[in-house]
Amino acid sequence: MTHLKKMLCAAAPISLILASPAIAQDSSPSSEELRQSSVVVTGTRSTDRTALETAVPVDVFPVSELTESGRVELNQILATTVPSFNFNQTAINDGTDIIRPATLRGLSPDQTLVLLNGKRRHTSALVNINGSVGRGSAAVDLNSIPTSAIGSVQVLRDGASAQYGSDAIAGVINVLLREDSSGGGVNVRYGAHVTDPEGLNRSEIDGQTTTVGGWAGFGLGEDGFLTVSGEYSLRQRSNRAGLDPRQQFPDDPAFADAERNFNRLNHVYGNGRTENINFFFNSGYELDNGMELYAFGGVQDREGESPGFYRRASDSRNIPSIYPEGFLPVIGGDVLDTSLGGGVRGTVSGWDYDVSGVYGSNELEYSVNNSLNVSLGPTSQTSFDAGTLSFDQFTLNADIVRTFDTLLPGTTTLAFGAEYRDESYEIEAGEEASYIAGPFPGAAGSQVFPGFTPQSEVDESRDASSLYGEIEWEPNDRTLLSAAMRYENFSDFGDTVTGKIAGRYDFTDMIAVRGAISTGFRAPSLQQQFFTTTSTNFIDGVPFEVGTFPATSDAAIALGGGQLDAEESISYSLGTVITPTPDWFVTIDAYRIDIDDQIFLSENLSGPEVDAVLADAGVTGVQLIRFFQNGIETETTGVDIVTKYDFDLNEMGDLSVSAAFNYSKTEVTSVPENKVIPGLLLFGRDRTLTLEESAPETKLILAADYDYKLANFNVRATRYGDVLVPSSNPANDYTLDAEWILDASVDVDLTERVSVGIGADNLLDQYPTQTPDALSFNGIFPYSSRSPFGFAGRFLYARASYNW
Repeated sequence: MTHLKKMLCAAAPISLILASPAIAQDSSPSSEELRQSSVVVTGTRSTDRTALETAVPVDVFPVSELTESGRVELNQILATTVPSFNFNQTAINDGTDIIRPATLRGLSPDQTLVLLNGKRRHTSALVNINGSVGRGSAAVDLNSIPTSAIGSVQVLRDGASAQYGSDAIAGVINVLLREDSSGGGVNVRYGAHVTDPEGLNRSEIDGQTTTVGGWAGFGLGEDGFLTVSGEYSLRQRSNRAGLDPRQQFPDDPAFADAERNFNRLNHVYGNGRTENINFFFNSGYELDNGMELYAFGGVQDREGESPGFYRRASDSRNIPSIYPEGFLPVIGGDVLDTSLGGGVRGTVSGWDYDVSGVYGSNELEYSVNNSLNVSLGPTSQTSFDAGTLSFDQFTLNADIVRTFDTLLPGTTTLAFGAEYRDESYEIEAGEEASYIAGPFPGAAGSQVFPGFTPQSEVDESRDASSLYGEIEWEPNDRTLLSAAMRYENFSDFGDTVTGKIAGRYDFTDMIAVRGAISTGFRAPSLQQQFFTTTSTNFIDGVPFEVGTFPATSDAAIALGGGQLDAEESISYSLGTVITPTPDWFVTIDAYRIDIDDQIFLSENLSGPEVDAVLADAGVTGVQLIRFFQNGIETETTGVDIVTKYDFDLNEMGDLSVSAAFNYSKTEVTSVPENKVIPGLLLFGRDRTLTLEESAPETKLILAADYDYKLANFNVRATRYGDVLVPSSNPANDYTLDAEWILDASVDVDLTERVSVGIGADNLLDQYPTQTPDALSFNGIFPYSSRSPFGFAGRFLYARASYNW
């Protein structure tokens, strides 16, 4: 944790000096209270709208519901709670294994806006450039927010760019921190995968995970609060690799014993080791004049690893004098994620105002361990500093709201505001040994991940300014109409205007219809505009120099690239809210999202025509080139169905049952063609099918929560639909069959303050369809990372908590 001490020294006094949003509330409300009675603060500027009264679908999840399973990462938790939210378990995917992307409604990870306490959250510094879901995106790292700090999560399942700006095409996830002036709790959780991997003929106990977290609330005078939280988690490796049947040593009798006794489990295919330390705070203080001061923030230091492909003893990428039996290189990532926000709000002449400033940063320091630089020969070092990616964002907001009873018949809420955002992105080169081509033959740079070169260094920034206006009108008790418009101007690519209209009509107290039409946009990220690196990749055993270039570089422009523009969308939604009784609700919402000019990372381009174009542009030393470009068009259609019923069983306790279903289908309707070299494939078949088929078309979550005396029983069954694993060759496509995943837990209150529990995620130890032998790299990778529920198997855990 290289950054932790200096960050703690900086954060400690700030958390005591500043104050945070809102006045302290009582302990967390129940799930039913949040869904039906608690005020929604996402997707509406009105101050009294509940989750079942909105014109667009908003889900509210209290922390008690989010922590019912043994999962500790927020992405994993949301994937088993929100039916249209999906999170894949990546493996051997470089930095993507350390900062993992997630998707909403099957769209790109960067097309969902994330808020923290209603304020825009910064993205990660990482841009995903390998073959995972979300290739080419730079998204918010939700796993940087620990569950110990969370009070609730609100998920707006509708386009909201006109209300919040760039990125809100698929929807908005608003994470609300705890707000408590007293009380607290400490919880400890330990678990491990106890599993019999299908087809591997072995049992495993691995992935041991220890989590210790806690929070405490403190009063600031009579009208303020300070809530602090901390969490430590350590997850060990899990490995579902098959045995390596290949010959490892030279074909020489001298190596016969070494070949015979070699440990064939030489790869690591699964979750890498990860260690996290988090500290968050949330605070608020009301002055005598009614003005509120607030502040919030947090820091996470994460050390993660991503093991690569094993280099055999006889491999040209190995030096036998350093690794006589070969070696497994490991990419290390030290992620420092920090945020600090604060502001003031109050009321002047009937107008509510909120003025705030938020700073956030994400830094990823790459290291390469258990490796070597072949070109440096037998004296090569085995660990390397491979360089650093960093992203910073500073946002200023001013929001003004007022509700009128006389402006129009009924009630009218007017809102308007402005935002200024400054962003910067930087790439720092690694140490020379991580990228240099030395005097010996062989690939240059550290094996598995060559460091960033001085030529790859970047230090770029931009700013954006926006103005918005919004109106909500309730002419009577049964009708709600709203409209919003936003103008946003970016210093690097220009401006855009988006709008939204929404409405709702309650036919009776039990049946209502709602719908919306909106336009949206996503500005090209700095990561997409300026990420650059050149590295040696082996393709079929042959080394190639692969260059990833900015869209405005000479190389990209020579091949038809240019300044990236914003992605644009238009969304439609239509739904109904049915509340037959106070204890039962059903929501059904259909949607369609059309997106134009989506940004993508091109294929690795090569060939004599490409070489000739690059040579004419003065670009040399690169055999394969790729760059970002606009041009993909998609059409996404789907429906969300959510229902919940609460049973009061009197002396037999309380039972709550729920079901949530999502159907989502994306179709790529247009792929750009290269105008410089006709027929040059920019976006291949497998990339197209990844956009269309990477998320399950259907997903169903059935849950039951039963309280009886001192015990709580929770059961959750999730059905993930089929997923296609595509290839550039149609003959190599295969399908991951639909599967049911069953989670179960029981918790018992030993006293008013102490509770203990046990549980199992994936209780039945389900695994995805095995990868066909011809595509499994000699049986070493038996499962696909496209599996929507991963491939780690059963996870058993125990937990205990103490509250005061």
